[in-house]
Amino acid sequence: MTSIIVKQKIFRYIENKDRTFLFGAYRGEKSQLDWILGEKTQRYEKLYNIRFNQDLFSQRNGGVLSKVLPDYILLYNTQNPQEGYHLFPCVNSSVKEQAEMELLKYPNPNGSYMVFSLGEELAAESLNINELIKETFSKGNKEIPFVPKLLTGKDIANVVDESLNQPKIAVCKQHDVLRFIDLFAGIGGIRCGLELAAKEKGLKPICVFTSEIKPYAIKVLQENHPGETITGDITKVDTRNIPNFDILCAGFPCQAFSSAGKRQGFADTRGTMFFEVERILKDKRPKGFILENVEGLVNHDGGKTLQVIVDRLAALNYKFDFRVLNSKYFGVPQERKRIYIVGSTNDTPNLDNFPIKESKLGDILETGLPTADTPFIRTLFKHFTIEQLYGKSIKDKRGGSTNIHSWDLEIKGSVTLEQKRLLDTILTERRKKKWAEIIGIDWMDGMPLTLEQIRTCFDAPNLEEMLEDLTKKGYLKFEYPKKLIRKKNENGIVTTHREYDTKKPKGYNIVAGKLSFEINKVMSPKEIAPTLVAMDMQKLYVGDNGGLRRLSLREGLRLCGYPDSMKFNVSEKDGFDLLGNTVVVPVIKAVAERLLETLKL
Repeated sequence: MTSIIVKQKIFRYIENKDRTFLFGAYRGEKSQLDWILGEKTQRYEKLYNIRFNQDLFSQRNGGVLSKVLPDYILLYNTQNPQEGYHLFPCVNSSVKEQAEMELLKYPNPNGSYMVFSLGEELAAESLNINELIKETFSKGNKEIPFVPKLLTGKDIANVVDESLNQPKIAVCKQHDVLRFIDLFAGIGGIRCGLELAAKEKGLKPICVFTSEIKPYAIKVLQENHPGETITGDITKVDTRNIPNFDILCAGFPCQAFSSAGKRQGFADTRGTMFFEVERILKDKRPKGFILENVEGLVNHDGGKTLQVIVDRLAALNYKFDFRVLNSKYFGVPQERKRIYIVGSTNDTPNLDNFPIKESKLGDILETGLPTADTPFIRTLFKHFTIEQLYGKSIKDKRGGSTNIHSWDLEIKGSVTLEQKRLLDTILTERRKKKWAEIIGIDWMDGMPLTLEQIRTCFDAPNLEEMLEDLTKKGYLKFEYPKKLIRKKNENGIVTTHREYDTKKPKGYNIVAGKLSFEINKVMSPKEIAPTLVAMDMQKLYVGDNGGLRRLSLREGLRLCGYPDSMKFNVSEKDGFDLLGNTVVVPVIKAVAERLLETLKL
């Protein structure tokens, strides 16, 4: 067989020269190979297991395969190498103790094993490179050893390109590979940042386990990482079924701690997901971790929630630190503050003095996209120029010069200048705590005000007529105030909600909240975007060519630092939901670099 033919056969399976191949041996009996390929794996449907005695990979033998997950496994017959190879893609590996092997009913276990999960066999029957086999052991040795050999695609390419007589063989060392798991993965942002940091350090990052439950997030993960298995509910996963790894990544669910949510913390099921992180850290003892959550975690419950997390991590003997970092200083034009908790078994990662990189919205915008033309947008341009709209929030909530209200646009009917002043006054006054104290009710941000209360701050002879007119047009509503109801559930946790208090006097209140309009903010290309929130993203518009348009999904990805190679084939609604809950990749990359420095890989 000529080297050209061999080269063609090999490169059918090598997309680049960094792929790794594990050369393994089996005895000559046909039953031996049938047994290896006949054992269905417990975790991967339609895949097979192959096991190697762990003694072959112990530290005294270099410990190579206790860390490395090869891309492919090539099996050859020790008694008849001319038979050629059986080539399989390798999708996972784990160490299984003898007791676990017996429990899983593996035939004749003898000690601990490295178990590799294999995909369907590839067409490699004629892949016969026996000269390469001979170089996997010392010269003069007349037996092909059972000890597996790990080669890279580059090594094989060197054999093919140079000479079959004197091939160059290099074993992949343990520290060349970084194994990690990705919990609550979302669309893989933490993974993306860690992989970028690892590759710059000369490491080969391998994700050995991923967990996510949201269907359209799983769709994105599978599109960008084909062939990988995504595990669902992490609470149902036995840690023994998680392969060994170096770094744990987790953006554990944040809504329970978010200022945009109900801030229930550990009273919310999503808040308890941290304890799943703790469980896995305790059982698997990785070298490090990267955790991400919303800024609201810092002050939630007076700081008690964060203190619980800190105490639990400290009890695991990790050296860690946490910081609130803003993505706008990491080259991403988005105001997004998040807390990052980063830990190591070696040294405390340094999370200070990151170099500042800034950019503007215009740096990430696509070109040639159509602007929108709706009745609401036409109404906006009837009252304001594009320059006047830049930086403005469009909502009937709170006030200030940066807000445009429904009465400024007269979208519910004409409003006199005096009525606009009245509405502005009510919008401001309804937030003051004194009104709740006067009527004896728990304060809420947005109290309805009685006619008498309004007269104390806006006295006009026709006040009552103006209020009635604004109520009829829908700018105001006449309602009871809401009292705070506290209840203790069966677990002793106190929950709260609001109910109308019909024993209190009715008052006037603003009708619309910030979700009333199809647009709630107009951004200038010279500015940065506000924090992307899932419920608001479809209402963020940008000025473009003198008109307005919604941010595209690709622009949303760029605002979070994802590369343009990222596949994102989901609906606009699902896409904006995913982007509102994702991480910012450059920030993850920066903290991952600091973590890798402590691990001394």
